[in-house]
Amino acid sequence: ILVVVVAQFAGYIVMSAPDASRRRVATIASHVVTQSTNTFGVANSAGKFTKSPDDVVILDACRTPITRAKRGGLAQTCADDLIAAVLQAAVVRSKVNVHDIGDIVVGSVLGNSSQRANEVRIGGFLAGFPKEVPVRTVNRQCSSGLQACADVAASIKAGYYECGIGAGVETMTANPMKWEGGFNPRVASSLDAQNCLIPMGVTSENVAERWGITREAQDTMAARSHARAANARATGRFKNEIIPVFTKQTDPKTGETRDVVVSEDDGIREGTTVESLAKLPAVFKKGGSTTPGNASQVSDGAAAVVLARRSYAEAHGLPILATWRGFVAVGCDPAIMGIGPALAIPAVLKAVNLSVNDVDLYELNEAFASQATYCVEKLQLDPERVNVNGGAIALGHPLGATGARCMATLIHELRRRGGSGKIGITSMCIGSGAGAAAITEIE
Repeated sequence: ILVVVVAQFAGYIVMSAPDASRRRVATIASHVVTQSTNTFGVANSAGKFTKSPDDVVILDACRTPITRAKRGGLAQTCADDLIAAVLQAAVVRSKVNVHDIGDIVVGSVLGNSSQRANEVRIGGFLAGFPKEVPVRTVNRQCSSGLQACADVAASIKAGYYECGIGAGVETMTANPMKWEGGFNPRVASSLDAQNCLIPMGVTSENVAERWGITREAQDTMAARSHARAANARATGRFKNEIIPVFTKQTDPKTGETRDVVVSEDDGIREGTTVESLAKLPAVFKKGGSTTPGNASQVSDGAAAVVLARRSYAEAHGLPILATWRGFVAVGCDPAIMGIGPALAIPAVLKAVNLSVNDVDLYELNEAFASQATYCVEKLQLDPERVNVNGGAIALGHPLGATGARCMATLIHELRRRGGSGKIGITSMCIGSGAGAAAITEIE
């Protein structure tokens, strides 16, 4: 209310004051409005943030390996076991007192909503959380894991609690993508509503066709994703973010069950080239350009991010990895949902007074190479700053977990590169037409 009054008062003076006074009042009013738009901090003219005891900070970010649905190492692992693994590891790694956790918010897309809510509650108990710590789910399609983190960050900022966990889980082995039930006949009255029903692969074709994203450009991005992920795995770049999962696997032929430890992503195809990808057929449109090789993989996995108020973390001597600086979700045409990051990234940058060149690294979810290529080109991002350890085309895309997974990958890579104050953005497109983006600053 105060901001509106100041702005209106400034407008009244502008009509009657000399030019110099008018400019001064307008400047003051714009500063008041700008500083009130993002409660997580606004960068100064030098692109730097000021630390505050009220900052929301990240204490840990971890993930399971991401494995292929149906055929991968976690295909026989239940959703509650997956989420339990990352919740337990996150608490141990962050050194937070489990009794201080105010809430656990878990992103999940494909699991039956009421059943998945129970499964993540069970996962909390399997991870050793007391019954007093609540758990809930959130579903914003592919950004669900990031939305979970944003919900926790907002709750801490609002004073609901001092510490919480944003997480995500998906087992696309157990819960494949499908439409359940019938269709509302009223959908026919709205083109936008109709476009919500377009298969995701067709939206990829729409983006490629509208903006001229060639098959070669898409295959080039896909080959680069696999090459970077293979190099990251070989050189141990994922070691600080991946936690091993102790699980069981049953041989379908013999019925023998054995204990196994899954510790690496298994969707990465080392040696993938543009030439080998060019041999794959388009699968969503005759004569199209989206193939199984330049689209994200169907995967299983989970991830978790521990967030807290800075004053709480410092009072308890907890390690601070990064500071949460902002989050934005922006809607777009469902028929070209893949362009979402091209809208969300500028919005979150504007909220914190930064530009695309102020960002050191981007984790841009590769739902499809078509839309990821479009976003990079549209925003004129430096490819050497985008998905430096590969993306979902190589690693996989367990829908509800991806947002939190991207946060873990981004934070640990920024810290590996050294130097406080580095800025990173996590962003992804969202089925039914939207984009989300979050910005973090390394401590």
